[in-house]
Amino acid sequence: MTDTAQRRTVAKVAVHPVQAPPPAGDRRRRRLADQARAYGFLVGGLVCFALFSWYPAIRAVVIAFQKYTPGGEPEWVGTANFTRVFADPEFTAAWRNTLTFTLLALLIGFAIPFVLALVLNELRHAKAFFRVVVYLPVMIPPVVSALLWKWFYDPGTGLANEALRFLHLPTSNWSNGADTALVSLVIVATWANMGGTVLIYLAALQAIPGELYEAAELDGANVLQRVRHVTIPQTRFVILMLMILQIIATMQVFTEPFVITGGGPENATVTVLYLIYKYAFLYKDFGGACALSVMLLVLLGAFSSVYLRLTRTEGESA
Repeated sequence: MTDTAQRRTVAKVAVHPVQAPPPAGDRRRRRLADQARAYGFLVGGLVCFALFSWYPAIRAVVIAFQKYTPGGEPEWVGTANFTRVFADPEFTAAWRNTLTFTLLALLIGFAIPFVLALVLNELRHAKAFFRVVVYLPVMIPPVVSALLWKWFYDPGTGLANEALRFLHLPTSNWSNGADTALVSLVIVATWANMGGTVLIYLAALQAIPGELYEAAELDGANVLQRVRHVTIPQTRFVILMLMILQIIATMQVFTEPFVITGGGPENATVTVLYLIYKYAFLYKDFGGACALSVMLLVLLGAFSSVYLRLTRTEGESA
């Protein structure tokens, strides 16, 4: 090494002296402090879940087997609440409407987001703009969205019938007709919630290797054949997960029948969650409301277990 190089090395050492590692005790205390902060955040989250999620759920299960009135002393009645709820004519109507709503939501609201995602994925210009347009309904508060659609469905001056009159087509009662009310609510729920689903589908579509589409084109596949043999197989896991999540969400529909139809006409839009609301806040029958909640909890728990099992299986295979 030359004298110049030695002087440069000495100068670097002088400017940036080598720091000795901290003592083992300091490192241990620092690690314990980091762990304490992490556990502190974890305990805060667990306390919030315990107070606002777990305790109400456990309390509802207990009240389902009690005769409970506000300010009164709870009385254990066993399965009497379940028996009384089963005998209620609204019980059958509520479950029929909920299952019908879920089926219609799968038929209408499950295909539309997938088709929109395919269209957005093929766009070459203004992709960001159309993504915002599709996602915009999700950012509108659910009650505001329901009120807008209630005005839209008004049989007299609503925009829907005005558009039909302009096109010289027959008008409809929409949410005021017993035969059309449930379908009308499905349209509202689909419009309000499809934005997030479209973005998830779009992310899944963009993760598909382009070589697969190129190979399909070389084999002479048209657009529908590419969707059938490439797109759907490559996104089948996402499709299945979103289908299960949609079933869980649509079986808890409440805002649309509460705001738009009030459960009518003729109980055509009474859902299980709306019937729980009626038992609790209109009939003051908290035991019956909790009994219905437990039934819904068991059913949704079954779908949730299927979802968790599928996601765990996919994670292990990945």
